[in-house]
Amino acid sequence: MYIGHFAPAFVAAGTSPEAPRLGTLFVAAQLVDLAFFSFAIFGVEHMRVVPGITAMNPMDLYDMPYTHSLLGAALWGLGFGVIVWTALRSLTAGIWAALVVVSHWFVDLLVHRPDLTLAGEPPKLGFGLWDWPMVAIPLELALTGAAFWFYLRNTRGPVGPPLILFGVMLLFQAINWFGPQPTVYGIEMPLTALFSYAVLIALARWVGTTRRHRRAAGLAMGGYRR
Repeated sequence: MYIGHFAPAFVAAGTSPEAPRLGTLFVAAQLVDLAFFSFAIFGVEHMRVVPGITAMNPMDLYDMPYTHSLLGAALWGLGFGVIVWTALRSLTAGIWAALVVVSHWFVDLLVHRPDLTLAGEPPKLGFGLWDWPMVAIPLELALTGAAFWFYLRNTRGPVGPPLILFGVMLLFQAINWFGPQPTVYGIEMPLTALFSYAVLIALARWVGTTRRHRRAAGLAMGGYRR
């Protein structure tokens, strides 16, 4: 998935006023892929293009033990959670951040062909919904749309910034789904992915500065009235 990975970030931000701001949660949601594409540039992990390997994209993600194993995702989540906990001085915020990081593996499990692992070694896992576009596309849109609606309902602030964010997400997803697919691997693939994540994280950071959780806003208003 692509924008589907951000659904847990929206849910976390909408569930608890103690969760980190949306920008931090967007980093958490794609931390595993940020690491993978960075590793791919430097040859630590590997991918190749095999046209037709799935119906929806040609990526053969054949070597990614440090990022797309369940153990690897858990360790990335633990590390990021500790950083957030230390920075915000909130264990709850750190736990939310860690959970969003780990959610990446489970979301990928739905769509990937068998290329995910538990601890970097076979068996390789994946339910393969990338071979079923008429299932994968509505599922990703439904998950992301429902999570975005949940975030809007449970936060207060101007609606313009989140709508801009969601619109850019849909644009990037449409390009991912319907744009021309590469036929050979080149460094532009990981660089383009990293650039798209950077844009969405920057927009999410902006959105996070404009909205507050309803419970936090209510407590602040109550304190002001007193």
